[in-house]
Formats: sequence, C-alpha cells, structure tokens
Amino acid sequence: MPRQGMGQGARPGIRQVAARAGVAVGTVSAYLNHPDRVSAERARRIAEAIDELGFVPSSAGRQLRLGVSSLIGYLSPDVSNPHFSEIAQEVEYRAERLGMTVFFAHSHGDPEREDAYLEAFEQRQVRGLLVSSFEPIESRLAAMRERGTPSVLVGRRACDERQPSVSIDDVSGGRQAAEHLIEQGCHRLAFVGGPLPVQQVADRLDGVRQATDAHPGVGGPEVIEVAERSIAAGRAVGAALAARSAADRPDGVFAANDVLALGVLQALVAGGVSVPGRVALVGYDDNEFAEASLIPLTSVRARHGDFGAAAVDLLFEAIGRETGASAGTASAQHEGAVGQRVFAPELIVRESSRRLTP
Repeated sequence: MPRQGMGQGARPGIRQVAARAGVAVGTVSAYLNHPDRVSAERARRIAEAIDELGFVPSSAGRQLRLGVSSLIGYLSPDVSNPHFSEIAQEVEYRAERLGMTVFFAHSHGDPEREDAYLEAFEQRQVRGLLVSSFEPIESRLAAMRERGTPSVLVGRRACDERQPSVSIDDVSGGRQAAEHLIEQGCHRLAFVGGPLPVQQVADRLDGVRQATDAHPGVGGPEVIEVAERSIAAGRAVGAALAARSAADRPDGVFAANDVLALGVLQALVAGGVSVPGRVALVGYDDNEFAEASLIPLTSVRARHGDFGAAAVDLLFEAIGRETGASAGTASAQHEGAVGQRVFAPELIVRESSRRLTP
C-alpha cells in the first residue's frame, strides 16, 4: 500500500517528514544538520516520522549545504597483497570511529589507473586522501593540496616535508634481516626484490648492503631483481636457485616481501633444498600467511594496525589545518618530524631462518 502523499515506489522526502511530524521543512533541515538547535519534543516527532517513512537523508545534498564531505579516499596499489589489505582494514576501523566513510580504490600498480582514481576522488570532493603508490607522485599530491584536498602518503616517507606521510624505516628492516642471516652462519647472501627503483625496495637492499659491508667475510649480496613482488615471481626465483649447485647457491635469502618469500620457499622445498638447513630465508611485512606457512616464515614486522591508524590520524591533522579546526589526534609514540611518521620495524624469527646445518 503506497505511503500517504507518495506514489508507489517513491522515496520519501524532507517535505513528507515535515508533514508527518507537524513541523516546518526548515525545522527538519535543522534537525538533520544542527540537531542541537531543535527542541527535544520536535526532535522526537521528527525522529519518529523519519522512522515511519523510511526517510534516508541525502549525503550529497548535505555536503552541498554544509560544504563538507564525510568521505575520504584510500588508493592502494595491490589488493591481493595481505600487507595492503591489513592496512586498509585498520584504516576503515579508525576512520569509522572518527565519523568518516572510506572509499577504496586499487591501482594494481598501473600509473594511468592511479591517475584516473586521483582525479575521480578530487572531482567528488573527498575530504582527504590516503595514497599508497610505487610511482613518483608527490608533485601530483602537492597540486591537489594547493586546490584544497589534503593527503597522506602511505608506505614511504615523503621527500617534501610539507607532504604528510607514514612509512617504515626500510633501511633498518633490511639491515636487521641481513644481520640475522649472518648471525645464523650464512656467508653468501642474496636479495630478491624489485623493481629496484621503487623506494621501499631500494631502501631494503641498502640495509642489506650496510650489513654485508660490516662483515668482510660475508659475500654479496647477490641481487636478484624481479618485475613484480608476487608468489609466481618468488617461485621462479626459488626454482632457479634450487637448480644451482650447492656451492653456487646463496645460503641466506632475504625477499623484499612475504609474498615473494613464500614463493621462494615453495620452490626450494619442491626442488629438494632444505629450508633452513641449506638456505635460510627471511621475508618482509609479516603478513597473516607468514606464521601459517608449512615452514613458518621469519619476517620483518611493520605493525600494520598502528600504521593504518596513524595514517588516518595524520590525515585528520591535515584536514584540520585546511579548515582551521582541530581534527583527530596522533599518537606521540610515532617517530618523525611534524607531518612525518616513521615506524621502526621488528624482526620476527621463525623456523625458516633457524639454521639446522652449518
């Protein structure tokens, strides 16, 4: 049966709510946008009318009236990587607690797709942006910031101190991984990662080189570059390593992320190479599959939960600067300059790197 005053299937509007509650249209508008200005009795009647009619306020209309969006955008490069999905989950939880809704988009590492999403976010006037990218993107974010859309670079430290960012000390992470392998008796280290121009990859390799340079008796690192950090790429590397003679094979391998490391692990074991007996292996990110692997994977942990929350908090600080209001807070435990948060990684040692054979 059609609701009073509406045709079959029509959505109730603000006028129908006002008529049902016995108040002026302006009073309903005030209730939706400034509820503190409406008396308790009128607020009760309007709430009952909204419930009875099934009225849904238009967020787009509210944004036009108030000039404020309740949306933030999050652009990530790889939805299939558990590292990014874990960060996205914490971003969503944190934003929700702060009264914001997150729109997620995934560039799949495609610069053109990334650019299109950034343009779409800006056109929709999101309140701010969280951006994870392997591409040079700071100039684009700076231009958007000048036009009123603040952002936080997630996953690597910004070069421009005016660009907020949340990152991991990847040089320290690479150094910890290599030092651990050396402590386990490894003398021929290899680094698996790529593309090498990606800042995070380059920093992890730099950390490995710092460790090997500090130990003259340790060779390498042998650098094995891959086009993508995937299970398939890791399997291809692992199969090639398994095909080598023991004398030519590295006895310690550090992969730039856990997905790569797990692929290497699978192929080494399938090729009859003992892990960690003949090859000790370390990954990076400590994703959910690292501990669950048949041979639990040693990995460098990047503290996903705090990481995502810090990114949202930094964005709210940036939004506050844009609007001249105080918005959000950032935990004092995070290190770095104003607008920059750098997390210290932690090595989590498991069976894949505990050497059984010298």
